[in-house]
Amino acid sequence: MTPAVSKAVDEVRAAFPDAAIRVREEPDGGAVVLVEDVDPGAQYEQRSTWIGFRITFQYPYSDVYPHFVRGDLARVDGAPLGEAMTSTSFEERPAVQISRRSNRLNPATDTAVIKLHKVLTWLRSR
Repeated sequence: MTPAVSKAVDEVRAAFPDAAIRVREEPDGGAVVLVEDVDPGAQYEQRSTWIGFRITFQYPYSDVYPHFVRGDLARVDGAPLGEAMTSTSFEERPAVQISRRSNRLNPATDTAVIKLHKVLTWLRSR
């Protein structure tokens, strides 16, 4: 991992001290990160999900995008998941892709962990 990617992974670990965090280094210096056992919100049938994403070797000058959660995520009210959420796979797991691109990326403030918190806040507000 590049030093910036390694620092980003450390920041994710610090922000989620009770979560199991799996990291797979990529040959180009990036990393794939899976944070296990995150609460997606009361509006979902499943009250626990993993959330995964790639931090590319270009980080911090590239967006951490997209994020992925468990593939069977479903709303309690039976409604569709809605905009910016698509069924796919991630790391050979069934997944729902969450597409929340950062407009006007600022490498100084749009860190991987801040983006992760923003995506989780967005998911919980749906």
